[in-house]
Amino acid sequence: MNKRLIKKLWKNKWIKGLFLLGAFVILFFIGLFFSIYFGAFGKVPTTEDLSSIIQEEATEVRDKDGALIGKYYIYDRQPLEYEELPQHLIDALVATEDVRFFQHDGIDNVSLLRVFVKSILLQDKSSGGGSTITLQLAKNLFGRDDFWMFGIVVNKFKESIIAKRLEEIYTKEEILTLYFNTVPFSDNTYGIESASQKFFNKSTKDLTTSEAAILVGSLKANTYYNPRLNLKRSQERRDVVLSQMEKYGYLSTDSLEVITNEDVVLHYRSFNHDMGVAPYFREQVKKELTAILDTIVSQEGASYDLYKDGLIVHTTLDFKMQQLAEEAMKSHMAKLQAAFEASYGDSGPWNDKKLVDAEVKKLKKYKQYQAQGLTEEQINDSLAVKRHVELFSWEGDTIKNISVRDSISQYLKLLNTGMLSVDPSTGAVRTYIGGINYRVFKYDHITQSERQVGSTFKPVVYTAAIENGMRPCEYFSLAKVTYTNYDNWSPSNSGGDEVDPHENYSLEKALSHSINTIAVKVLNKVGIPKVLEQAEKMGITKALPHQPSLALGVAELNLQELTGAYTSFVNSSRPVKPYYITKIEDRNGNIIANFEPEISENQAFSDYTRQVMLEYMKATINKGTAKRLRSHYGLKNDIAGKTGTTQDNKDGWFVGITPNLVTVTWVGNDNFGIGFKTTGMGQGANSALPIFAEFYKKLNADTTFNVITRAKFESPLQQVKSDLNCEPEKRDSFLKRLFTRKHKKKKFRGE
Repeated sequence: MNKRLIKKLWKNKWIKGLFLLGAFVILFFIGLFFSIYFGAFGKVPTTEDLSSIIQEEATEVRDKDGALIGKYYIYDRQPLEYEELPQHLIDALVATEDVRFFQHDGIDNVSLLRVFVKSILLQDKSSGGGSTITLQLAKNLFGRDDFWMFGIVVNKFKESIIAKRLEEIYTKEEILTLYFNTVPFSDNTYGIESASQKFFNKSTKDLTTSEAAILVGSLKANTYYNPRLNLKRSQERRDVVLSQMEKYGYLSTDSLEVITNEDVVLHYRSFNHDMGVAPYFREQVKKELTAILDTIVSQEGASYDLYKDGLIVHTTLDFKMQQLAEEAMKSHMAKLQAAFEASYGDSGPWNDKKLVDAEVKKLKKYKQYQAQGLTEEQINDSLAVKRHVELFSWEGDTIKNISVRDSISQYLKLLNTGMLSVDPSTGAVRTYIGGINYRVFKYDHITQSERQVGSTFKPVVYTAAIENGMRPCEYFSLAKVTYTNYDNWSPSNSGGDEVDPHENYSLEKALSHSINTIAVKVLNKVGIPKVLEQAEKMGITKALPHQPSLALGVAELNLQELTGAYTSFVNSSRPVKPYYITKIEDRNGNIIANFEPEISENQAFSDYTRQVMLEYMKATINKGTAKRLRSHYGLKNDIAGKTGTTQDNKDGWFVGITPNLVTVTWVGNDNFGIGFKTTGMGQGANSALPIFAEFYKKLNADTTFNVITRAKFESPLQQVKSDLNCEPEKRDSFLKRLFTRKHKKKKFRGE
């Protein structure tokens, strides 16, 4: 083009205008780029910054064998090393997101040219984007800021600068590792390992090609292609990824055909704080961790952050055993709840106006209305408004349009539970169920709830008696006694049936059949102070009532303390304190805290007493109040135990003791005004024992737990066998029957 033509064109105001506009745009973007480069729109990470990238990581909670059982996080992220990424996962990503990843230096000029020509000039929306894996990594690491109308341009320039710097610092393998550890997947999940665990319940290294394609495919739009919400759509996207892999030589045509015909099978496992396995346990561990982390600092002198520092918490829980325990609990509680409601029919206490009113007045909303000066009538009107509320049900949660009062009535009828299993030699907690549903009921019935323990306290009384010289075959009359110095208190036996006052039971039969009248007589004979002393030796630290009803379990204890006390019967007479955490590691695997079992140095009672008490509690299982473990559930394990039921059938208990596992279960209503309608339904043998029974049936069916299910109790000393060799019951002689009054009044001397 000659100079004359150039001058002629330059004189054309339109051409001149377009030229100047183009020059201005170019200069503008050059200026914008350099202003971004030098920090006018916020600091761009330097090479030094990028060399020491430390991402927020979830704290992992692991069971005794290292299985992941939960996390504490703001962003759900678990980092991996490159060697842990399967090749077909890498191939799926490269084929789908950045086929020239191993050729470019962070910016793919070929793709950018394609985008300019096809997408911008030819308006071909199917041509794809120009973003590379490295550019996406830059966005994942540092996010995007809002710069109004120039936001997209500023952010793209920033990402391109960061991408270039990343490529200078890191190898391609390291960039891929960083990418997979930071990329956001569906359901607020960050990083491939967290996504793999959540959607397929397996480690990334174990993903199949189909599963890898599912997860890579979801990156295009992680809500739209969420496999949990849109399985069909996710499968279609998977097939696109597989086709890309075949197109670029990462997958054979035959393999493509086979894999695309496979159905997608999810094994979804939520790590939501409120859901998943052992939520009550994870919450208890979190409480303890929070206190522990307040006492230690890192080598740099900084405090640890539970939600960001990627700690690894090793616990005592047995994940598989916990799953079986939860299954057993849900199976029994669903059936018991149905029977409980049916027993009351339409006259259930949860429909009682006074009871509902009392619960309404405990509500935070009620108190807020009161503080605002609303009248009682106005408050009731406000609470009577119906709203859509999600309600828990064993048949499946439902949404109903009901008022606050109706909602309270619904929840008042629900029975709750607690279950704890520990290794009696250490106190290591193996299973932990704090309630029927953590999402709905945050209240923990293991550590927070204190309930009357009923007849599960009787073994403490009998232990004190044997330890203080009472003969194992001593007999006591079943007859009722009125204790005049305790308001003429006259304890009766379960069911209130009239008994033959001349019938006498041995201590073994009295305990195994849970005879109330005899338990109080034993307490009277040994003395309350000695029983209280015995309870303390067995690890019960709470102040107990100094009264004869102590023998019947009026003391309120939490399930954890009761479990710890019972471990002494199979741990050389030494109680242990249940514990949850064995050690804590930092993100690099360095141990920052270790924890040892708390085992009493002193025996709570003699070996002789322990063996006698075990024989008593074996009899409870074999022929006493818990014999249905044998007759109905067919359990043949070596088991000792004790049932418990409290006044008005408010609480049902069962303690199951085997040589290597002690388990305590409780069932009741959170409202102390609501109990079971009948003793037959509410007694511990019916309400709490079946959870243990179903649990052990599951353990028996799994050879993994043979060390527990096939364990045998120690053989008792010959002296113990000899001292227990007596008839379980005997009648008074003719003369004694002739001159004994039917019902005695007696002053209680166990002060």
